Amino acid sequence: MRIGAVIGTVTLSHRLESLAGGRLLLVQPLGAPALALAGAGAAVAEALVVYDELNPGLGARVAFSEGREAAMPFHPRPVPIDAYCAALLDAVQIERVGVEEHA
Repeated sequence: MRIGAVIGTVTLSHRLESLAGGRLLLVQPLGAPALALAGAGAAVAEALVVYDELNPGLGARVAFSEGREAAMPFHPRPVPIDAYCAALLDAVQIERVGVEEHA
């Protein structure tokens, strides 16, 4: 699972019935440096299209799954989903574990 910021939505002219009830978001994946700076900083990967049923707003941080795990909420129904919005994030806290400080 990765964390990203919603940067837009995708509009379709036709939709599969198996995807009714959700929408498609454009999400920019964020790495630890960007998350530590409250979303500022360089992106870690190209933006991707994520299927959503939680309705986050523009700029919201979301946790999303990719690959086979993204289609698991629809099991046993096969759907053409590569990324799924699994959670809306209120806050992200990053702690350095196991890093010794040198004086």
